[in-house]
Amino acid sequence: QVQLIESGGGLVQAGGSLRLSCAVSGGTFGDRLGWFRRTSGKEREFVAAISWTMGTAYYAGSVKGRFTISRDNAKNTVYLQMNSLKFEDTAGYYCAAPHNPGGSCCYDGNYDYWGQGTQVTVSS
Repeated sequence: QVQLIESGGGLVQAGGSLRLSCAVSGGTFGDRLGWFRRTSGKEREFVAAISWTMGTAYYAGSVKGRFTISRDNAKNTVYLQMNSLKFEDTAGYYCAAPHNPGGSCCYDGNYDYWGQGTQVTVSS
């Protein structure tokens, strides 16, 4: 069973930066790791995803140019560097992985394993 453990969330002022980490353990997964976020009363929203083998990255339009997803295969860890944070980035951030390869990078229904989440709060 794949386990995902996020860390790195916190409180930051608008314009600041945070780096989230997601440590992966326990088994194999479908080549891709993604970050999603959710605020109270809203649906889960795609943020970014990365191919574990190729390193190809995908971003939501709302974060493109501000966030960078990367991975360290040796450490089995994926990162989300978040710069120029805005109040609207405030959310719980979740790391996810699919059981099988393929499928859309950006649809949460294609992901089977989820971390417990880490809270990011941006003060305006």
